[in-house]
Amino acid sequence: MDRPDIPLNALRTFEATARQGSFTNAAIELRVTQAAVSHQIARLEELLGFQLFHRTRGGLSLTSEGTLLLPVLTSSLDRIGGMLDRVQGNHFEETLNIGVVTTFAAGWLLERLQDFESLYPAIRIRLFTNNNRVNIAQEGLDAAIRFGDGRWAGLEAKPLMTTPLTPLCAPSVAVSLEEDKNRLSDHVLLRSYRADEWPLWFIKAGMVPPLLEGPVFDSSVAMADLAAGGYGIALLPIKMFQSRVAAGSLVRCFEEEIVTGSYWITRLSKKEQSAAYGVFESWLIQATSS
Repeated sequence: MDRPDIPLNALRTFEATARQGSFTNAAIELRVTQAAVSHQIARLEELLGFQLFHRTRGGLSLTSEGTLLLPVLTSSLDRIGGMLDRVQGNHFEETLNIGVVTTFAAGWLLERLQDFESLYPAIRIRLFTNNNRVNIAQEGLDAAIRFGDGRWAGLEAKPLMTTPLTPLCAPSVAVSLEEDKNRLSDHVLLRSYRADEWPLWFIKAGMVPPLLEGPVFDSSVAMADLAAGGYGIALLPIKMFQSRVAAGSLVRCFEEEIVTGSYWITRLSKKEQSAAYGVFESWLIQATSS
């Protein structure tokens, strides 16, 4: 792309003048004289071949060309300033804002982030946990890790790992079941907002799905807490709760498991990918596949 030979200082002067609404206020911000601002604007208009401001008794107002140019300049100067802040003193750091479904954050990602940060100290990961419902654009995220089938409108999705669901409960509850699936109806079956999970598991186990009642949860972590406390049986992604199984607070009731989705990393399909994001995504995909 050809870059016009236009002085950056003149563009900066125009941006400040447009924001401030007057040559005087722009001169104060830029710490120059009002005449210097007026001169820079006149020179810029001459180079561009069109007017940027209407001069009226009421002050300055942007022309249609000036209105188009202003947001581009403001955004570009903000980005330049932000980058200079990060590299000042030879210390570069880029922050990535990543949304993560709480189950994946607690069950896999958090304990491995230290490995990533030791490999790439110039990239800082800021996590925002959620219940699998997230709007990347509205929340200002670079990406979001979520559970599902990989089909989200307007998003690019790359698979991370498949996580089979299996019933988990407290040791005391497991003893009462005695490996008899018919005893499941004697206990509360903790269920998520994905209503098909328990019915699919019962079908896989060769049983007729019962009528499910009781509260619906939007967090697997909350269901795991209740199950560990002996309140009921939860159908959970066992890979995300290996530490609790190893500690003995949760045990696997039966061997049958089902797959209803996977974890994916998703990002806006039309958004330009930064180098730092590319590094994080590559590390994440490799780490989850090992």
